[in-house]
Amino acid sequence: MGLEEYSAGLIFGYFVVVARIGGALMFMPGFGETQIPLRARLIFALVLCAALYPATPVRPDLPETPVAMVLLLGLELTIGVWIGLCARVLLAAMDFAGYQVGQVSGLANAFGPALGAFEGATLVATLLILGAVAGIFASDAHHLILRALLDSYNVFPVGLVMAGDLAEQMVRAGGHSLYIGMSIAAPFFVMGVILNLGMGLANRMMPQLPVFFVAASILIAAGLLVLSVATPAMIDHFLGQFTDWLGLMRF
Repeated sequence: MGLEEYSAGLIFGYFVVVARIGGALMFMPGFGETQIPLRARLIFALVLCAALYPATPVRPDLPETPVAMVLLLGLELTIGVWIGLCARVLLAAMDFAGYQVGQVSGLANAFGPALGAFEGATLVATLLILGAVAGIFASDAHHLILRALLDSYNVFPVGLVMAGDLAEQMVRAGGHSLYIGMSIAAPFFVMGVILNLGMGLANRMMPQLPVFFVAASILIAAGLLVLSVATPAMIDHFLGQFTDWLGLMRF
């Protein structure tokens, strides 16, 4: 193999790494947030892929035909985007939990910016998503993300895509995201049942009580109180589930 052929293979191998790792970083929580300027995200992805290239099993070989080159890049991009989307679906659990908390506590109409979500969010959902993303960096879980991206080559070898398994795991990620969101919002469901039951009994005992006006303020105050107490545990629970999913990339 001559120097020119080796250099061309080395450059193509770098683009193969960019296709997978860069594709994952497009949607990865913390790295692929739309609030970060696109140029900054692109430069970071290129530099990171250059740093991780020697640690990947990608060989500096050129495929025999241009069609094989495009096919290989497409397969690697598919795997990378799948990894990033699965992580984003798990983060959507915080968005779902925020909607449920807002609905129970009377804060559903307090809208906020959609940070890390697929659509508009409430203020509670925005708070939980910001807390989850900040928790990823504060707990050094972003190191686990980078490690999981490298370990993904053990699960999905270069150029091999198991479409059925990818679809099945995406469905499982969606179901697990729903479970995480429900478990995070569970204390507020209990709070809502207790407060509404109490307000119902108070209305039966005192019919002249304007229960709807009283209940609204009590629900908001109780919801904010429970949120201030339970938020650290909610974020910790999400981080535990998220890091467990990252551990699935290791065999």
